[in-house]
Amino acid sequence: MNDQQSYSCLCCSDSPGAVLSRRRFLALAAESAAALALFPSLAYAESVPGIAYESVPNLLRLPNDVYLGECSGVSFNSKGHIFVLSRGNSIGPAYGAAAAQLLEFAPDGRFVREIGHNLYAWSFAHTVKVDRHDNIWVTDKGSDMVIKFTPEGRVAMVFGRKQEAADEATGPLKHPNPPLPAEPGRFRQVTDVAWDSADNTYISDGYINSRVAKVDKDGNWLKSWGDRGTGPGQFHTPHSIAVDAKGLVYVADRSNRRIQVFDGEGNFQRQFTIDVPVPPGAQPAIGNVPDEAAIAEGTFAPGSPWAICISPGPNQVLYSSDAFPGRIYKLTLEGKLLGVLGQSGKQLKQFGWIHQMACPSENVLFVAELLNWRVQKLLLRPS
Repeated sequence: MNDQQSYSCLCCSDSPGAVLSRRRFLALAAESAAALALFPSLAYAESVPGIAYESVPNLLRLPNDVYLGECSGVSFNSKGHIFVLSRGNSIGPAYGAAAAQLLEFAPDGRFVREIGHNLYAWSFAHTVKVDRHDNIWVTDKGSDMVIKFTPEGRVAMVFGRKQEAADEATGPLKHPNPPLPAEPGRFRQVTDVAWDSADNTYISDGYINSRVAKVDKDGNWLKSWGDRGTGPGQFHTPHSIAVDAKGLVYVADRSNRRIQVFDGEGNFQRQFTIDVPVPPGAQPAIGNVPDEAAIAEGTFAPGSPWAICISPGPNQVLYSSDAFPGRIYKLTLEGKLLGVLGQSGKQLKQFGWIHQMACPSENVLFVAELLNWRVQKLLLRPS
């Protein structure tokens, strides 16, 4: 796909009925551009350009006999060091193996150290983020835990609790629908963290629970909000979370194919979706082109937010990525689409399921990919 290709879009607040209509539209659009004629009420308001960009080759230099697995997380600290959370160092049986490893690299890609080797919480890596004090936070989907490390790499706080290995009921969590009631302080397949200016932590939880939790700077549980559903303030796989300079909380509600925005107390502010026609001939990173049923489920729908990040101020922008057709979208904080880049594939500048993004500036992105076992540094060159 040409970097300068133009896209049409519609990003706006949606009623549940509008969401379903757009999902139906996207399914048809993936098959034929003739779908536009079926939905005149979804006429596209503007043309949004593709963003030219480059990928830095040979970004990370690993030691001998150290390998990345699926890269589920990437972040950076105030010194420009890069932190990569990988499903490497896999230990155990073929099914149910522990797979989590946290690695630090210097700004030039030189390997610095492994953090938390043999950590009790390591089970199945999900995301890593560094706060403004250079503390390193990891969410582990497999152990249902959030770990805060000091800048020196020592454990400072733990949230949640791993199942006891000696318990006869220990095993993969069930996915009842509706989920069991959430409990303060416990998580079920937790996904991500973010902070406000007062150092309160917001935790997206998760694949089974459908809520956002809030703890203060000392780790005290303050509150949580949300449950499973499609209405405002409800979630289905809150997968990624970010906070802007005003303290508004942005939640990538992945299976509902939308981004919801709240104030710091959990009061719903707005929501928006990303609707961009799929380019003709677009292929998924793996598997078949999503059919109508897969798109309706949400996770693999075009525009469904897998990862979000917000650039530093004063003019902040939001980036969101999807799995199919494998694109990154640049938006205002109000949800207006400014540009789009990327497609699925295995080469540099292509993506295989971006699982987390980091935004050190408006025009620099780090992206962690599951399927390609790598992190890319992207240099954006918007016209």
